Parts: sequence; structure tokens; C-alpha cells
Amino acid sequence: MPVIDLTYPLTPDMPVYPGTPPPEIHAIATFEKDGFREKQLTLCSHTGTHMDAPAHLLAHGKTLDQFRPDRFMGTGLCIDTTAAGPGPIEWAFLHTFEKDLAISDFVLLRTGWGRYWGTPDYDQGYPILSPEAAEHLAAFALKGIGMDTLSVDTADTTAYPVHQILLTNDLLIIENLAHLDRLPTGRFGQLCCLPLHLTGSDGAPTRVMAITSSG
Repeated sequence: MPVIDLTYPLTPDMPVYPGTPPPEIHAIATFEKDGFREKQLTLCSHTGTHMDAPAHLLAHGKTLDQFRPDRFMGTGLCIDTTAAGPGPIEWAFLHTFEKDLAISDFVLLRTGWGRYWGTPDYDQGYPILSPEAAEHLAAFALKGIGMDTLSVDTADTTAYPVHQILLTNDLLIIENLAHLDRLPTGRFGQLCCLPLHLTGSDGAPTRVMAITSSG
């Protein structure tokens, strides 16, 4: 049963959302000096491959630790949106996947933007969902939506309309997914996305694994 890691490693030079400080990783003990190794990590809750909780933008939204553990696992659907054309990903394109959306827990949108990871182009001009598409997706019994981009909204927004729609409906948002090109298009088996277990978490770095039925 093939397992595909959809998570970017945490590094001090990794891309971050504009205005977010990059992670700091320091060795506080070395094998040579102390006989063991230990590192100190300083990072924000929305660093790298991460999950947004409703509490990220909603005053009374749930934090990640308020969700049952089974909310972070379920069947997956990968939709290749590269054929949708320029501009926001619209429901006019996504509606053809309604039957699969109705029987899936997580939908991952493969935009191809991951090819810019680690370059200056990654944080500007990436594909986003349109508010209309978000409204339609929120009507399904989904657990979450993931993308291989910095955000489901533009980097210059102050209103975060797509976040607001999805989080208001208690959908989890997974951003900065890696290696979606390794996933088959369509329903692929199970997705396991486990955020760090932090009390009162508005979001958290998340290890995301796809378990597929074929290699």
C-alpha cells in the first residue's frame, strides 16, 4: 500500500506567508559536547505545510484540539485544476466532480504551483478558489480542503473571503501541500493529516500522508 508524503520539511530558509517570520532551528545540545542531540524550534502556527482551524479567523471558531481525532483522517479526492485556465478556480470547473465530492472526506486541488516552492514566485499570483466555488464545496460533507499553494486566498487580501466561507462551515484548510503531482487524479484512498497537538491552536504545522491503492 503506497504512502506518499505531501509535507514540506521545516527549514530556516523555507517560504513563509508575507510578514510571517521564518522558523528558527538551533542545536542546544550536540553529541560531541553533551552525548546527545537536541534542537530548539521557534516557528509560527501557520508555517510550511499546515492546517487552519476556524479559530484562525473566527472569533468563536473551533481550535484544532476541539476536533475529534477522526476528523483528521478520511477518504481523499485529488482534482487537477491546471486545465481550469487562469484566474480563480471556479465552480463551473469543479462541478463536474460532484459525484466524487459527495463521497469524499478531503479534496486536494492540484494547481501545479508547487513547482515554484523555494522561489520568489511562490508567494504571488498563485491560483485560489473563487468565493462561489468555496460556497459550493462547503455544501458537501467534507472534512477539509487542501491546496499546493500558499493560501486559498490572495496574499494581499484583508477580508479573506474564501477562508471565511470554509472556516465558517467548520472545514479544515490545508495549505502548502507538497508533491501533489505524485497523486493519481480522482479518488485515491485515505488521507491522514495530523496537526501538532497544541492547546487552543488556531492552526499548526501538519504531517500529511496520502495512502493510495496503487503505486
